[in-house]
Amino acid sequence: MVTIDEFHTEMERLKNEEKMDMLELITGEDWQEEGLGCIYNLWSTDTGKREYIKLVTTDRENPFLPTVSDLWEIANIYEREVFDFYGIKFLGHPDMRRVFLREDWEGYPMRKDDETEQNNPLRMTNEVLADTTTQYDRMPDGSIKETTNVVFTPEDYMVNIGPQHPSTHGVLHFRVALEGERIKKIDPKLGYIHRGIEKLNEAYTYPQTLALTDRMDYLGATQSRHALCMTIEKAARIEVSDRVQVIRTIMDELQRIDSHILFFSCLCQDMGATSAFLYGFRDREMILDIFEETCGGRLIINYNMIGGVSHDLHPNFQKRVKEFIPKMRQGIKEYYDIFINNVIARNRLIGVGVLTNEQVRNMGVTGPSGRASGWHNDIRKRQSYAAYDKVEFNEVVRTEGDSYARLLNRIDEMEESLHIIEQLIDNIPEGTFQTKTKPIIKVPTGTYYSCVEGSRGEFGVFLESKGDKSPYRLHYRSTGLPLVNAMDVACRNELIADMMAINGTLDYVVPDIDR
Repeated sequence: MVTIDEFHTEMERLKNEEKMDMLELITGEDWQEEGLGCIYNLWSTDTGKREYIKLVTTDRENPFLPTVSDLWEIANIYEREVFDFYGIKFLGHPDMRRVFLREDWEGYPMRKDDETEQNNPLRMTNEVLADTTTQYDRMPDGSIKETTNVVFTPEDYMVNIGPQHPSTHGVLHFRVALEGERIKKIDPKLGYIHRGIEKLNEAYTYPQTLALTDRMDYLGATQSRHALCMTIEKAARIEVSDRVQVIRTIMDELQRIDSHILFFSCLCQDMGATSAFLYGFRDREMILDIFEETCGGRLIINYNMIGGVSHDLHPNFQKRVKEFIPKMRQGIKEYYDIFINNVIARNRLIGVGVLTNEQVRNMGVTGPSGRASGWHNDIRKRQSYAAYDKVEFNEVVRTEGDSYARLLNRIDEMEESLHIIEQLIDNIPEGTFQTKTKPIIKVPTGTYYSCVEGSRGEFGVFLESKGDKSPYRLHYRSTGLPLVNAMDVACRNELIADMMAINGTLDYVVPDIDR
């Protein structure tokens, strides 16, 4: 833990001297008598070193902490999230507006003493969105100066994209300022399908928390749940068998292919290539059939459990997976013929929506979108888990940083996933599929963090336990929040007609953002 006065200097040192290029996560917390504050996860993707910084203010009535948005751009939206749910204002942050809740919301629902329902009866009125925001700065005499910053001026020609589901994988609202047909600025408004999962977890037992992860990024359900199980298992010192590690790896890679197929299909649909959309759904059905036969589910898998998986593999599993691999490889060839090599697709994607290496690091854009800009950040390579240390595969990286590179990265990742599965499918170890655990699982007091390489990037789980059967705080590193935050930078000076192509190649899923 550092003091408020030394905090910014220490964070600047960690970034510049310790090469902490990535601000993974900011977790707001209410420690009650101790105060309100945040825990900052920092990661050097070059050295693999991680640092965790705790910062607390004892002023519950008017809490202020220094911003780090001048060091890492992703802090702009992370700090707004903390303000939204805990009421902590960040000194020097240029935009202290709510980002998930209505702007007329009363109170801060993640505080332990908040009376959310009492303060917020059902409102049937339209929400009025502000065009100005407030910046707070501490003056030399200790007083707080408030400055009004402008989001949109009356002269801005602003159009609303959403809130609606098509093209955004969930209900999302962009306010877009235009200069002719060129995009000047994008302001995202989130929270339209917010379900309070992180708040619910505070009242759930550890096994009960599992089902909610599948319903966030529903195209990475096994991966998200894998991360939560890993975190609880590490904290509770529960060992899982080699058989479970291999099963989880295979299922995660099938899920990655499933997700990337849907990415390809929806991108084609967004850009008017309906036939290619149908090709993708044809191939995805094979994976869903495999999931259904083994897990009983096609989208919401509910397979990973604390200590293993819910039940063993179906007797047909290996046979069906081995039949799927060559069919999928043939499908990928058809994707190139029908869309990827198409002159229209190439003209609409090459050189469009460029993000530089420095920008993706600064904004925490991980996964295939970040690797399309030359940033090596694959968790499977950088911090191996499950059975990834037992297989050979390439980290797919390009340097162009445009929409076409993001598309190609996901297509190549499907090939790598097939290669990983091939190495494991005939070498699944014997052993138990479920380690016996206590009827009531209690996690020792402490803070824990684990992460996996999700379909869209790093999915992380931050857990603080007080030794009870329920988590004191369970916070998820959404893969999609940094991606939707990057839309403004990726779309600046691009044509409004190209916005959905850029949007599609960043490939976020909104329920993962609206936790």
